[in-house]
Amino acid sequence: MKTLVLGGIKSGKSRFAESLATETGRSVVYIATASADDNEMRQRIEHHKKLRPSQWHVIEEPIELGRMIKMHSSKQCCLLIDCLTLWLTNLLLHENKSTLLQQKAELINSVSRAPGPIIFVSNETSLGIVPMGELTRQFCDEAGLLHQELAALCDNVVLTVAGLPQFLKRPI
Repeated sequence: MKTLVLGGIKSGKSRFAESLATETGRSVVYIATASADDNEMRQRIEHHKKLRPSQWHVIEEPIELGRMIKMHSSKQCCLLIDCLTLWLTNLLLHENKSTLLQQKAELINSVSRAPGPIIFVSNETSLGIVPMGELTRQFCDEAGLLHQELAALCDNVVLTVAGLPQFLKRPI
């Protein structure tokens, strides 16, 4: 079972995804993509760490997400990946511009072959006006395209709003 959980900032998407991971009854491998580049982000990361169950295995990987999925996906564990938009930001800011296409292709390939459950968390950012600035527009475009590709591969797609999960796609 593959699940994509989308939502705005502080929409409850991470909390909801974590509850889904717990409900699987499997061991959880939590793949964190954030980079602690400033004090505020370090505080956010520390806050998330305190909320996670101590028995979860945590891997911090800002770039090679597909490789981590290939390495850790199994029927015995649930992968929880938080967050795709932070991962995408890391790729857009990477010095090698071809890294984005390579890593995205590896992610899609690894998801389609993964034997165990995966839960993705990502920010839905493109619900408003077209942003100013080339990098911001590229980010919104890439996030939208990534979400569409993953939604096609996922069994469940959920949009969280005000802490409430809205199921956009469920198995029949």
